[in-house]
Parts: sequence; structure tokens; C-alpha cells
Amino acid sequence: MGTLAPAVKENAKKIKNDRSSDTVMEYVMYAIAVLFLVILMYPLYFIIIASFSDPSAVAGGQVWLFPKGFTLDGYKELLKHQNIWIGYRNTILYTVVGTIIGLVVNISAAYALSRKDLAGRKLLSLFFIFTMFFNGGLIPTFLTIRDLHLYDTFLVMVLPFSVGVFNIIVARTFFQTSIPGDLWEAAQIDGCGNLRYFVQVVLPLSKAIIAVIGLWIAVGHWNSYFNALIYLKNPDLHPLQLILRNILITNQMQSGMGTGEAAQIALRLANMMRYSVIIVATIPIMCVYPFVQKYFNQGVMIGAVKE
Repeated sequence: MGTLAPAVKENAKKIKNDRSSDTVMEYVMYAIAVLFLVILMYPLYFIIIASFSDPSAVAGGQVWLFPKGFTLDGYKELLKHQNIWIGYRNTILYTVVGTIIGLVVNISAAYALSRKDLAGRKLLSLFFIFTMFFNGGLIPTFLTIRDLHLYDTFLVMVLPFSVGVFNIIVARTFFQTSIPGDLWEAAQIDGCGNLRYFVQVVLPLSKAIIAVIGLWIAVGHWNSYFNALIYLKNPDLHPLQLILRNILITNQMQSGMGTGEAAQIALRLANMMRYSVIIVATIPIMCVYPFVQKYFNQGVMIGAVKE
């Protein structure tokens, strides 16, 4: 017993030292994580406080942690434009309808490509992947949309570009790695067909990837303005992003054409609206993230790590 006591004490001391080193390393990792969080979040925080600050103070580098020369003139001037509410309405409709169509198209295609018994599966996958690197170009696409009578219609924003090959690949990988093949065999024994199996078995088990793909599609529709710029002529169909872009361009042109005090006032309003536009355009879609956060990491990791 006397010979064991020193060994026990030595082991206890070693364990204590290991725990201390682990604690130190844990604090270091937390500090690094907090540092990266600050680096990533500060630009967004700066935009928020700059939207409430005097433009001259922002331009002079006087705004760091708190608004300086607090003012709401940027938001007041921005909200004077009645077409902003039309843009909000259109963008919400495009986002909701486009996300539903995108989920139906991409999730269905991904599930079909994940089935090993699908004839020509590899060739179909190759056709999908080919479109990620090569496309017909802007002019042929425009002519095709015009000939299909989709130009300057609601459907042009939600239908022609609903297929996302990257989303299909991620979802296909999820189905291949996360849905056991034994489930399909058991469903067949019970007399379940392909469509019923997909709707009643696969989809309830795929909430994570559906949430992630849905979020990606929704963010894409919310931020989209180029398609509207090319394919929409009617101002009543313009999304929020395009309307905000036009408002900024108009104000900058007015500030550049004026002279004297009027030009300075127009330039000041244009600078103030620059940050207000970002807040107005991004806050609504950011409110969606908390509702899908619990699915986000799980869906991305399961769907993207393995192939």
C-alpha cells in the first residue's frame, strides 16, 4: 500500500494538470470564437448605427460604437416613396411562391436521382451538373422566355429559374446517406408505391434538408433584382430590391445635377438613404433565420459532407 500511494498521487496530479490545460485551451477557443463573432457582426452593426447617424460624421470616421448626430431623416425620406410598399408586396409573393415551387422541383429531382433503380441516373446527373458550368447565355434565355410568353409576367420571377443544381446535389446526397434503403423495402412489403413512400416516409424524415434548401431559395428570391431588371417592364411587378436600387440611383443623380445648397441637401439625403436601404432590404429576411436555425447545421453537414 505504501508503494501505491506515490503513484496514485502522481496520477491525480497529472489528471489535475491535464484538466487545467484543457480549461485554459477552452478559454482560448472561446476567446477566438468571440473575436471572430465580433469581426463578422461589426459590419452589420456599423450599417445599423450609420443609418441613424449624420452622414458627415460617418464620412469623417467618427461613428464607431454608437450613432453620432442621431437622425431618422434617411428612413423618412426612403419611406416617402409609395412604391416601396408595392416592392415589399411583390418580393414577399415572389419569395413565398418561388420557394414553394423551388422546393417541389428540387427536392423531387434530388430524391429521384438518389434512387439507384432509376434508369439512366448517372447520365441525368451529368446533364444537371453540365448546366452548372455552361448555359445558353443571356440573349438566348431572353428569347426563350419571350417566346414562352413569360416576359413581363409574375411567373417569370418564380418559374424559369426554379431549378438549382447545387440544391439538387446537396439534397440528393442527403437522401443517399440519411434515408435507409431498408425503409423502401419495408414499404414495398406493405404495398406502398413510390409517390406514397416519398410523401409519407421520406419527406417527414427530411425536415432538416428541406429547411436548409428552402432558406437558400428564399434568400435568393428575396435578394434577386437582376432577373427583374431584364425580364420585367411593368413597375407594378418590380421587387423591392429593384425599387430600392432605382431610388438610390435617382437620388444620386439629383445630387450630382444640382448646385449650391440644394445639391448639398440632396447629397446628404442620398448618403443617409444608402444605409437605410440596406436595413430595409435585409431585416425582414433575417427574421426567418431563427425559425430554421435548429435544422440548418444538421442539414448542411449531412447533405454536403459525403458523396
